[in-house]
Amino acid sequence: MALEITDNNFKEILAEGKPVVIDFWAPWCGPCKMVGPIIEELAGEYEGKALIGKCDVDENGDVAAEYGIRNIPTVLFFKNGELVDKQVGSAPKPTYAAKIEALL
Repeated sequence: MALEITDNNFKEILAEGKPVVIDFWAPWCGPCKMVGPIIEELAGEYEGKALIGKCDVDENGDVAAEYGIRNIPTVLFFKNGELVDKQVGSAPKPTYAAKIEALL
């Protein structure tokens, strides 16, 4: 299951040392509803290898603002606490999986 990423736990999650994937979304966003189930599947498939979570931009504006999230869904990919890749807009599951594999 995908982690819930918030303004409060974001820094702790990045500091864990594993690759981190964060889906920035909102409940009212249509394309986000297509990406959400993909993120949930990937969270299960990469459990123990990467931390995969979702961040509701309506409730956690600080993290979204820090990374300049203007369009959702946006998925950010972190390695060693640094942003290394991103996917803006919805994409098929293999696109996200390939980006996660590149982090491992």
